[in-house]
Amino acid sequence: MNTDISNNYQNTLTAIEQACLNCHRAATDVLLLSVSKTHPVESIAAAYAAGARDFGENYVQEAVDKIEEMDALMPENQAIWHFIGPLQSNKTRLVAEYFDWVHSVERLKIAQRLSEQRPTSRAPLNLCLQVNISRQESKSGCAPDEATALALSIAQLPNIRLRGLMAIPAPMNSVDHLAQQRAPFDALRALFDSIKAQLPPEQANFFDTLSMGMSDDYELAIAAGSTIVRVGTAIFGARHYPNELDTQ
Repeated sequence: MNTDISNNYQNTLTAIEQACLNCHRAATDVLLLSVSKTHPVESIAAAYAAGARDFGENYVQEAVDKIEEMDALMPENQAIWHFIGPLQSNKTRLVAEYFDWVHSVERLKIAQRLSEQRPTSRAPLNLCLQVNISRQESKSGCAPDEATALALSIAQLPNIRLRGLMAIPAPMNSVDHLAQQRAPFDALRALFDSIKAQLPPEQANFFDTLSMGMSDDYELAIAAGSTIVRVGTAIFGARHYPNELDTQ
C-alpha cells in the first residue's frame, strides 16, 4: 500500500470528523469523495486499500479506462464512481454505462440522454443538478432561478434518481468575513430545501445530497449542510495533466 496516500486519506477523514464535531453533526453525515482525476489506478487502489470507496473523475475516457483497469486489478472491488466534470452530449452514453453518480448535470437534455442510455440492468443513475450559485460567467451550472423547474423536470425521468444539488462557489479572499465566505453554501442549502419541499414524496425521499466543499472550504460547506465533500490533492498529491487528455 502507498503509505502516503493511506495516511493522507486517514488524515482527511479525521479533519472532516472534526469539522462535523465543530458544528454538532455526525461524521457519518458527510461522505468523503476522493477526487482521483489524472491519478493512476495504482493510486486509486492504494486509497481503496485505506478504506476509500467513492472516487471522482472529470474526464470521461480517462475514467472509463481506469474503471476497467480497476475491475481487472480487483475484480471484486466495490468502488463507486462519480462523474464530476463538464459533460457534453456525445459523452453521455459512456457515463450512463460506467458511472454510479453524475454531479454535473446542468441541462435537461443531458439528463434525458443519461436516462435513455442508462442500462436497465444497472441501478438508477444518481444525479446532482449543478447550480452556478455564484453566477460566475466562467463556471458551469444552471442559474439559481432556473434550478427548481429544471429539478422538477429531471426528477420525472426513468432510470435516473435526482439526489440533490452540486455547486462550486467562487473562491473567497482569505480576509473576507466568515459569513460572506459561507453565504454561497447557505444559499445552495436554502435552494435545496425549497426544491425538496416541492418534490412529490416518493422523489423527495431520495433528494438528500448537497455536493459542496473542496479542500480549501469544506469546513464551511459542512457547517452549511454539505453531505459530500470533494478532496483530491490532499489525498493523492499534486495532479499531472498530460498534453493529450480527453477534456470532456
